[in-house]
Amino acid sequence: MSPTQILIAYFSRPGLNYVQGNIVSLPVGNTEVAAKKIQVLTNGKLFHIATHAYPEDYTRCTEVAKQELRDNARPHVTETVTDMDAFSSVLLGYPNWWGTMPMAVHTFLEQYDFTGKRIAPFCTHEGSGMGRSVSDIAKLCPGADVLPGCAIPGHAVAEADDALRNWLNDIHIL
Repeated sequence: MSPTQILIAYFSRPGLNYVQGNIVSLPVGNTEVAAKKIQVLTNGKLFHIATHAYPEDYTRCTEVAKQELRDNARPHVTETVTDMDAFSSVLLGYPNWWGTMPMAVHTFLEQYDFTGKRIAPFCTHEGSGMGRSVSDIAKLCPGADVLPGCAIPGHAVAEADDALRNWLNDIHIL
């Protein structure tokens, strides 16, 4: 597959995050680390799904995220992919928040027609895996081919090169 046909769209949050039972400050969010590793492997185009700033305090951030989920909110996404038609595969990254992807990722998915495209989800988490995010993606993008996802423990993302390579091989991206 041509690298120009691969979009790596991701949502990530740096700052105070939960890592193996502790709250630690991450200069770069775990999902961004994974997305950049995937970019090196695929030479795809990176796109950061940017939205409003979440609270720096981890507990407050989780409360805001939980309320957005309860409200079925669609936070505004500040940038758009101007050439979405150029991509046949979208590698979609996000942290697992409350059993699914952050609501800004829902907003992103609803902005485009993914009919005929392959969506390969990857998420970072601290024990909850993919949650229901893959089925949520399938509901939001009924015309897409939603491929098996890759769940990476956030605390292990720095060493996830082999796991990501194996996943990309398994879904025939590499």
